[in-house]
Order: sequence, then structure tokens, then C-alpha cells
Amino acid sequence: MSSSVQLSTSSTRWDARLWGVLLTVSVVVGLDALDVSMVAVALPSIQADIGLSTGALQWIISAYVLGYGGLLLLGGRTADLLGRRRVFLVAVAVFALASLLGGLVDDGALLIATRFIKGLAAAFTAPAALSIITTTFHEGPARNRAISIFAVFGASGYSAGLVFSGLLTEVGWRWTFLLPVPIAIAALVAAIKLIPSYEPQTGGGYDFPGAITGAAGSLLLVFAVVEAPEIGWAAPRTLISFALALALLATFVFIEKRSKHPLLRLGILRSGPLARANLGGATFFGAYIGFQFVVMLYLQNVLHWSALQTALGFLPAALIVAFGSPRIEPLIDRLGTPRTILAGVVAHVIGYALFLRIDESSSYAGSVLPSMILLGIGFMLAFSSLNIQATNGISDDEQGLAGGLLNTSIQVGGAIGLAVVTAVLTGNSGGATGPAALLNGLAPALTVVTGIAVISVLVALSGVVGLRKAEARSAIAEPEYAAAE
Repeated sequence: MSSSVQLSTSSTRWDARLWGVLLTVSVVVGLDALDVSMVAVALPSIQADIGLSTGALQWIISAYVLGYGGLLLLGGRTADLLGRRRVFLVAVAVFALASLLGGLVDDGALLIATRFIKGLAAAFTAPAALSIITTTFHEGPARNRAISIFAVFGASGYSAGLVFSGLLTEVGWRWTFLLPVPIAIAALVAAIKLIPSYEPQTGGGYDFPGAITGAAGSLLLVFAVVEAPEIGWAAPRTLISFALALALLATFVFIEKRSKHPLLRLGILRSGPLARANLGGATFFGAYIGFQFVVMLYLQNVLHWSALQTALGFLPAALIVAFGSPRIEPLIDRLGTPRTILAGVVAHVIGYALFLRIDESSSYAGSVLPSMILLGIGFMLAFSSLNIQATNGISDDEQGLAGGLLNTSIQVGGAIGLAVVTAVLTGNSGGATGPAALLNGLAPALTVVTGIAVISVLVALSGVVGLRKAEARSAIAEPEYAAAE
């Protein structure tokens, strides 16, 4: 952090400017999440107005995922090397401009292009925002509290987007694109005034070969995952895309091993907590995104709910996250991130398993609500803890990299989870969308969701085992140290 502006977090009370920094970056990340979910419900209206094919329509969502998931790693490291404040401000401005253009264009290709640009901008704002928080707030209770609040905006933004989309689509689908514009502009103005300048602490040049191969490999990998359910996992184009992506990523690793100033210092992956946070985040979100897709279809196509009713069905989970996450920091301090993550992912597994009971006559209160409550509790416990675990113990000059890695894992995990669940659902329903056909595919799809969530439990268990061993070693070492005194 530059010497010109210092924000103190040593006191238990934060001043207005410190709160301003936290809320500004949190609003932007919440806006990223809100934008993703808000457009999803408007897709039928967009298709009717612009005349897009079903294949082109899905790219309104996929283009955002492609830009976001494919460039997060690059965005995180760029924030470290070029300055977090600078990268954050530019990316927010690009996001606002792309949102405005998306609400004005009448051409499907241009609309998809604006979605890709917004995803690209989010790939730079998300890790920059997290690294601003982790370098502003000291590691420990202050940072844990800040990240818990930060997590509320990300998780609640997605749920709020579902509700807003149901309301705005009634007025006109363009408002789902235009609503983020004034919010992004207000956040940009606040960021200019409040966020101090951060001077990059890494010297030397920029790893352009690594940036090119890493970004190209990540983009192609996400592209292949997004397209596979539509064209087939064994289709030549899918296989070629995966092969090229793996070749580019292998080249990226080769370059990073030999670069004087690597984009990704491979040694950071030796951190056990960071590696577990990334694998846990990928499986945690992979299961949830697949589950959400299944539930959306069930509520609308089987129970015949409206889009707004469906969005409100997820509201209990959102409220638990919104009200519980800011208060979770004392529990994390007392139990440690491994145990709170484990409790969160176990809650999700139980919630998914309970949903296996659904049929065409299931009630919301008896069959859906229990799962929603468990999902909210699971997010409240696990989401903040994953962010904390991924960044604790990482030096300030690599906080953007750590945040980029975690968000990349979450996005790629979500894309893969959704692709696998979609393939299982489609295969078991024969591609039909009627209630009876969907019910035939829901049970296998939910079984896959539960299986993915079980993997996240195993990852979390390994962290708890490691923590217990560390605590046992510490307990043995303390009496020896006292005896030596």
C-alpha cells in the first residue's frame, strides 16, 4: 500500500473510510453476481424480441462465463503487477459501458459480444476486489470479518438478481442490462475517492508468453466445457478443443517454470490450505450450480411456477446468507476454516439428498424449503471460509493471484458441474421438457449433484485431519518449550 494513504485496521472499530472501501468493492462483486442471474430469467423475452435461435440464446449466458472463467487468473495477477486500484477502476468502467451497450443493441451477435466483455471485466474486478480487502485488513479477525461481509454481497447478489429479473422482465428485458449501469457508475465514483493507491511490490517485467498461453488455454477449456452438452462430449470439435486447451495449458506450465517473472508462481500451489480451498470451491459450486439448474426446471416445468415465484423460492437461502454471513467471523476464529467449511459442505450434501424425495405433487414447505434452509446454512459457513483459507498466509504481492485462482476454480467447477448435470438430465429425460420426462431425469441428475458434493466433503475432511495433526504437534511442542525455559 502506498505511504500516502494508510487505512488502519488495528482498532476494533473501523472508521468511515475503511467501511467505504469494503462496501465499494463488495458492491461491485455483488453486481457481478447479480448480473449473471438477472439475465437468465429474461432469456425467453430476449429470444422473442431479437429472434435468436436456442443455440445462440444460450451464449448470452455462456459468453459471460467464458470471459469470466477464462481470464480470472490473468485478471488476478494483473492486479498484483499493475496495481489493484488501477485495474479495479478500469474494469468497473468497462463493465458499466458494456452494460449500457447491451441494453441498447438490437443485434444478437453484438448482444453476445457485450456479455463476453462484461465477463472479461468481472474477471479483473473480482480478484482485484478480494486482494484490496486482504491487503487492507490484517490477517486474523479483522480480515475474517471483512471477507464475511464481502461474501454476503457475492452470494446475495446472485439471489437478488433472480428476484429483480422477474420484476424487470415484466417491464422489458433491456432493463435487466441497464439496471447495473448506475450502480457501477456510483461504485466507480466511490472507488476513485476512497480506495488508496497500491504500488505493485513485484519488480521486473511482465510474463507476456505466459499471459497469452494461460489465457488462451483457460478460455478454450471453458469454451469446450460450455459447448460439450450441446454438441456432444465425444464430438470431434469437443475433443479437439479439449486437446488444444490441454496443450496450451501444458505450454503455460512449461513457460512458468522457466520465467524470471512468472504470471503464476507454481510454488504457490504447494500451499495445502490454498489447494484445498480451490478444489473444495470447485466441487462446492459445481454441485450447487447443477442443483440450481435442476430446481429451476422442476419448479417451472413440473410445479408450473412463474419465474418470479421460482426466484422467491430461493429467497430463504439468500436471507440466511445475508443475515448470517456478517456474523460468522467469531465462529471461524474459534473453529478454524477447515471445520466451518466441513460443516457447510455437509449441510449441502444433506440438502441435496433430501431433494431426492420430490415428485409431481411435492409441496414447497415439505420438500423444497428444508433443502433451501440447508443450502443457506451451508453457504453461510463455507463461502466466507473458503475465501479466507485461500488467502491466509499468502504474501501481499500475490493476493490477487490467490483470489484469481479461487475464483477460477469456482467458475470452472460451476461450468463443469452444470455441463455434467445437464448431460445426465437430458440423457435420462430423452431431451423432452414435459413434467413426466423431466421427473425421469431429475433423480439421476440430483444423484450426480449429491455425488459432487460428497467430493467436497472429502476435501474438507482432509483439511480437518491436517488441522488436528497440527494442533497435536503444537500441544506436544508447548510443554517442551516450557520445560526448556
